[in-house]
Amino acid sequence: MALAEEYGFDHAWTYDHLGWRTLVDSPWYSAVPTLSAAAMVTSRIRLGTFVASPNFRHPVPFARELTALDDLSDGRLILGVGSGGIAGYDTTVLGGPEISLRNRTDRFAEFLTLLDTLLTHQHTTWSGKYYSAVEARVIPGCVQQPRVPFVVAANGPRAMRLAAQFGQGWATTGDPNRPEGTDWWDALAGICRRFTDVVAEHGRDVTAMDRYLQLDAGPVFSMSSVECFRDAVGRAGELGFTDVVTHWPRLEGPYAGSEETLEQIAADILS
Repeated sequence: MALAEEYGFDHAWTYDHLGWRTLVDSPWYSAVPTLSAAAMVTSRIRLGTFVASPNFRHPVPFARELTALDDLSDGRLILGVGSGGIAGYDTTVLGGPEISLRNRTDRFAEFLTLLDTLLTHQHTTWSGKYYSAVEARVIPGCVQQPRVPFVVAANGPRAMRLAAQFGQGWATTGDPNRPEGTDWWDALAGICRRFTDVVAEHGRDVTAMDRYLQLDAGPVFSMSSVECFRDAVGRAGELGFTDVVTHWPRLEGPYAGSEETLEQIAADILS
């Protein structure tokens, strides 16, 4: 992440999983210690999770970790947060059952409500279906006031409403349910229009929320070449995205690529 700062990126992220897809048997470090270490060797770049979820987190201990990270980074933390997958290693490793989309969104609504309350109050007592807190203390609170910014991942209408309610930013990976053969960018434009409508219905200024796009959810790894990255960033900007997120090139497997291409992108586009 120090190198990402040196290259000129505005923010750096780490996945918040216990393991992920084909990399589950590869070296994998926890998000909070990783970001803590990054905070110690950087000074400008914003740091965040892309994205934390309720799949294995409880708001009470997580709030403590977030206030520590916000302090260590001197107010540079961004919390990317989402509802979590229906299935996957984060669920199966704990022996839990699959959770339906409806219940997952119910749980996410509680997670955000309680986390928001914990981070904006020194003492919290709260009870819900999925989470509870009894005289939970979060002292001294966040460096950033009233709390660290939430970037809420949302594709469906209900999750979008949660993003409009709690988020200082919105993140998307595009439309996972687009009809076969539909262009990814065209489907993404539809999601952007729906989100704009939801924000307006919620009574918020649609220009006041940052919009983050995970570029590599698209059909091509964005760092395949300088021109590929330039084109993807340009198309994202045309759709109203303020920020994009890409992957550091790996030697093999998911997002395999060349660090020489990354260096070229930094020199030609970020400088």
